[in-house]
Amino acid sequence: MPSRNDHRNDSRTVVCAACGQTFTPTGRARWCSDACRQAAWRRRHRAPTAPGAELPPPTSPARDTTVYECPNCDARHLGQQYCDDCHTFCRRLGRGGLCPHCDQPVAVPDLATSQLT
Repeated sequence: MPSRNDHRNDSRTVVCAACGQTFTPTGRARWCSDACRQAAWRRRHRAPTAPGAELPPPTSPARDTTVYECPNCDARHLGQQYCDDCHTFCRRLGRGGLCPHCDQPVAVPDLATSQLT
C-alpha cells in the first residue's frame, strides 16, 4: 500500500492552535483567523518577567485627595470638582485633605505658604 500524507488534505477540519475552534484550513493554516495567529505569536514572544517582579497595585485616583475651590463662592471641596451651589466647575488647588481642627478642606500649597510667612 502506498504511503499517504493525510495532513495535506484540504477537505478535513482541524482545531485552531490558539482558540481551539474547529475550521477547514486553507493550505497549511494552523489558525482559524489572523487574530488567532497574532495572539499565538504574542504568547510565544512575551517579554520575560523576573521572579517577584509583579505590577504594582493600582493607586487610588488623585481626585479623591485633591482640593478644589469654586471661583464664584470660594467654597472648597475635597474630591468634588463641581460646586452644587453655583452650578459651576471648580479650579484645582492641589493635593490636600481635611483639617484635623476645623474639618475644612486644606490644600498642601496653602500649608507651605502659611509656614513661610
